[in-house]
Order: sequence, then structure tokens, then C-alpha cells
Amino acid sequence: MGTIKTTNIETITGSGTLTLGQSGETISIPSGVTFSATAGTMSGQNYPAFKSFLSSNQVITANTLTVLQMNDEVFDEGGYYDVTTYRFTPPAGKYSFMGNVGNGEFEIYLQASLLKNGSSIAESIVQFNSGTWAGRLPVHVIEEANGTDYFELAAQSGDTTILSNNYRTFFSAFRIGD
Repeated sequence: MGTIKTTNIETITGSGTLTLGQSGETISIPSGVTFSATAGTMSGQNYPAFKSFLSSNQVITANTLTVLQMNDEVFDEGGYYDVTTYRFTPPAGKYSFMGNVGNGEFEIYLQASLLKNGSSIAESIVQFNSGTWAGRLPVHVIEEANGTDYFELAAQSGDTTILSNNYRTFFSAFRIGD
């Protein structure tokens, strides 16, 4: 077979779908090759992806599951995280979600919850029968999105302060498949 050398490949009409290969074939990407998405977004393995965090401490009301105001980003590949609604609304696919909730006051319990369309899909809870605890609580889940689903991180505890900073309280996800 021959080699095609060019700087640009487009469809005949200038819009539509460009297909490389067919079912059963493998497209080989040599070591050292990088991809650039200067206009638009990438999709596929690990894209889209984001990491958001609480930019300042947030006080939550006792015994009330509260969506955390994750209003700052470390990165947002694809632009699907909204820092004003604190929601990730990705295209259809399977995603790995991670959250971490840090509290700064001694409480008898702390709950971290990942929410899908407002309902809990994963929870981590630390509870003591006596004594108190302050620390960090991680939560993780793999979940499917349909393109209109939205995801949030929430916490519940006694009256407490949820600590800010991108290593204490954060919410993150990345795509793992179709």
C-alpha cells in the first residue's frame, strides 16, 4: 500500500462526517503523535473530563443534603462543567466520577454523595457512636450518562463547614467509554 501525505482532509461538502477505516479495522497511532482540538471538543476515551473545586468554605445546614458550590475549575476538557449551577452535563457515554468532601469541624458524621439528576447514585458515610471526627471523605462511582443527565456533588452532616481548596473538596469525572 502507499502513503498519503497531506495537511488537510475534508469532506466533499465541507461538512458532515469523515470516516477513517471500517468495522473490523484498526487505525494505528504511532508513538509520539498528539491530537489537537483547537476548534470544537474531543470525545472518546477520557474526554470530556473536568475537575472542579470549592473556591471558599461553604457552611451547610445540619441534616440536609446540600449540593456543594463547586465554583472553580482546575480544568474542563470539553466545557461540560458549569461553575454557576455546579453541574456536569456530559454527552452520552460511561464516566468515572470522583468526589472528595473535607470538613473542618468535629462532627459525629459526614456524608459525601454523588448525584445524578438530583438523586444519589453513590454515598460515603463516616459515623461514630461516640466521639467526633474531622477529615476528608472520598466517594466514587462509574455511571452512564444519556446526554441530558446532570451530575453534582453533595454533602450532609451536622452544622459544619465544608473546606475549600482543590485537594480538600473537589468533584471530577472523565469518560471511560461509549
